[in-house]
Amino acid sequence: MMSDVKIDGSVIIVTGASSGIGAAIARLAHVRGMKVVLAARRADLLAELCASLPGAIAVPTDVTSSDAVRALIDRTLAEFGRVDVLVNNAGQGLHLPVIDVDLDDVRAVFELNVLAPLALMKAVTPVMRAGGGGAIVNISSGSTRRVLPGVGPYAATKSALNTLSEVARAELANDNITVSLVVPGVTKTAFHDVLRAGSADVANAPKCSPEQVAEAVLGVIESGAAEVVVSPVDQRLS
Repeated sequence: MMSDVKIDGSVIIVTGASSGIGAAIARLAHVRGMKVVLAARRADLLAELCASLPGAIAVPTDVTSSDAVRALIDRTLAEFGRVDVLVNNAGQGLHLPVIDVDLDDVRAVFELNVLAPLALMKAVTPVMRAGGGGAIVNISSGSTRRVLPGVGPYAATKSALNTLSEVARAELANDNITVSLVVPGVTKTAFHDVLRAGSADVANAPKCSPEQVAEAVLGVIESGAAEVVVSPVDQRLS
């Protein structure tokens, strides 16, 4: 399915936009002429980024709150009148063996990594339908493509997101809404410093840059491709 979304002038919501991959997506989208809506919990970092992106708006948002999600969509519509692109990037890691994990931690990460993107997809779909179409990009994880001891519960949340994305892509095709996955490997961000629980030694792991992932996101918005994998091994998109 090809995308009809044109980058220049489109309105994009980026969650988890205060740092790392989200901030890189927001910066590149701004450079490419998109109208950027920044959503994240850390209002101070969000405001700092917003100040560097003229025309962007910052909406402090806890994406696990249904009221906050509704407020995010309402503010976007009030400012720009439409939503063309949603990038579900907000998420958190959990690195513990399956038998050692605390189920409350799993529930919290599942809510952030799966239920929040689903809620946002549900919230933007009527708006995109009314506007004639759009693009949704969900940020997955390379951990869903390998068996990696210690990341089972986290990978399970991202695997659930993968399936939701694939099914939503089929269901929304007739509405001219593309749903795509971007699947990065280990990325050079603070992600592994703020895990929900556990730890991961990725110091010597080959890494993608946030800018690589951002390029993949912008590319998939234009192409409408079902999936793009960002490889940390050879620093190319594969």
